[in-house]
Parts: sequence; structure tokens; C-alpha cells
Amino acid sequence: MSSPHIRQPDANVRRVMSHVLLALVPGIAAYVWQVGAAILVDLAIASVAALAAEALVLRLRKRPVAITVGDGSALVTAWLVALALPSIVPWWLTTVAVLVAIVGAKHLYGGIGQNPFNPAMVAYCTAIVAYPALMSQWPAAGHADFATQLQLILGGSREVDAVTGATALDAMRTGLRNHAEVNAILATDAFGFAGGRGWERIAAGYLVGGLFLLATRIIDWRLPLGFIAGMGITAAIFWFAAPERFPSPLFHLASGGAMLAAFFIVTDPVTAASTPRGKLIFAAGVGIIAWFVRTFGAYPEGIAFGVLLMNLCVPLIDRNTQPAVFGQRKETRP
Repeated sequence: MSSPHIRQPDANVRRVMSHVLLALVPGIAAYVWQVGAAILVDLAIASVAALAAEALVLRLRKRPVAITVGDGSALVTAWLVALALPSIVPWWLTTVAVLVAIVGAKHLYGGIGQNPFNPAMVAYCTAIVAYPALMSQWPAAGHADFATQLQLILGGSREVDAVTGATALDAMRTGLRNHAEVNAILATDAFGFAGGRGWERIAAGYLVGGLFLLATRIIDWRLPLGFIAGMGITAAIFWFAAPERFPSPLFHLASGGAMLAAFFIVTDPVTAASTPRGKLIFAAGVGIIAWFVRTFGAYPEGIAFGVLLMNLCVPLIDRNTQPAVFGQRKETRP
């Protein structure tokens, strides 16, 4: 085997994953404050399912279990899956989504570092395509106590009319398709000062966590910047052209999973582009695709589809954005 081959020790993986889990805490705290503590139950269910699936697959593959399970990567995937799903989905749907992420999107490709697609987003797309009705049942901020939410998670009767509400993205899309103007839609009870009522504070929590990751250099600034610029500039172009038909960039960035995606999903070092320019292109592509799906597609949220489509493009992006080798003269065409 020729040298040099520099491999990061497992301690570095644990350090990165522990920082990511810590950075998610402000967003989770805001989630509990605005929506309820049911998300903590989802996180626990997802964590147990992820660790059990990881250990089982590693044993079947005859790989060391303790080291890999202890690196925290399965927990990060589990938390992202739980945060991407509505917090009142049945426990079995959370479990199935986590199994898809860990077994299907991660280990079938060889495990950590080998998967070409973001596992959490594969799980989200699987869930929304297979169970669209359950995936549309998002809890309205402050409209249900913990006991009611827990009953829904554990398989109780799903009488959710008094518990759920349209998300900001869904309410905006429905209103626009009914030929209402943006300002009139924003004046309804579903909206707060920037996005969905209460949900913009959750986005702010993810933003705080993301700034922590940037400050500790866990993530590259190009990825969140590219995503925010891609979504924000695209939204701004259409907003300036027809403000009565297209909401502002602030609405898009404060709604749905935009901040979660910007700092915790597109920044996945395994499935994102690896070159400096490639990272900007990759993340901007996710933001642009997400905006178009939100605005013209069949689903109110398009981030997961944008991530998976751009995952397909990563080899092409990396190949065409490689910096010049030091000391090599750039080729010039006549």
C-alpha cells in the first residue's frame, strides 16, 4: 500500500458527532417550548431504533460493534430523522424511517463514509411517499398537551383535527392556488412574524446551533452559505417580480426545515461535494431545487428531494471543480 494514507482516528468522528448533537439542542429546546415535549419521545424512539439497527447490522457484517456504535453517527442520523418527521407520527413510522436510514441508506452501501445519499433524507422521502397522510399531520404550536401527543405517538385514535394545523408552507401553497395574494395569506393565524407561528423560533434555534458548528469549525461555511444564497436569491428574484404571488426570501428561510437543512443536512461531509467551489454549487443547487418544489411541486417541502438530486451530482461536481495541482501549469486552448 503506497503512502501517504492519513486516516482520522475514531475519536475525531466522536468529537464531530458529539458537537453536532450538542448543536441540535437549541432547536430541540425551541421545539419543546413551541410545540410540546412529544419530540423528545420521538428522539428517544429514533435513538433506540438506530443503535439497535446499527449493532445488528455490524454483527451480521462481522464488524466491530462497540467502536462504530459509539462514534455517534447513528445517533446523529436518528435525531435528524426524528426532527424531519412530524412529532406526532406513530412510533412505528419513526422506527421504519430510522431503519431505512441506517440499514438501507447507510450500511447497504458499506457503512459510514461509503453512502452516496444522505440517510436522513432517504428516510424522509420514503416516509412522505409511502405515508403522505401521516406526514401531513404536523402539530399546531401550543394546541395539544403532552398526554394527547403521547397518545397519538403510541397508537391511540388519530383524531387530530384539534391538534394539527397546516404548516406555513402548506398554508401558503394552498392559499396561492386558491388565487389569494401573499399579504392576505400572511395575515391569517397560521403565520407569525416571519414564517409559521412559533416555527420561526425553532428555525432560530437551529441557526444558533449552526453558528456554534461554524465557530468550532465542524462544518464548512460554504455549505450553509450556498444553501441560504441558493434559496434566498431564487426567492428574491420571483418576489421582486411578483410580490403578490411569491413570498419573500425571509419567509422561505424561516419556514419548514430551511435552517435545519442549511447547518445540519447539506453539511454532511460524506454526501456533499468536497471541493471548495463544489460545496457552494452543491448547496446552492439544493436550495434552488427546494424552492422550486415548494413553489410549483406537489409537496410543500422540497429540501429532501433537492438533497438527493444533488447527491447524484456530487461526482460530476467534484470532478469539474478540482483546483489546479500545485506547480502544474493550467492548460490553455488555442
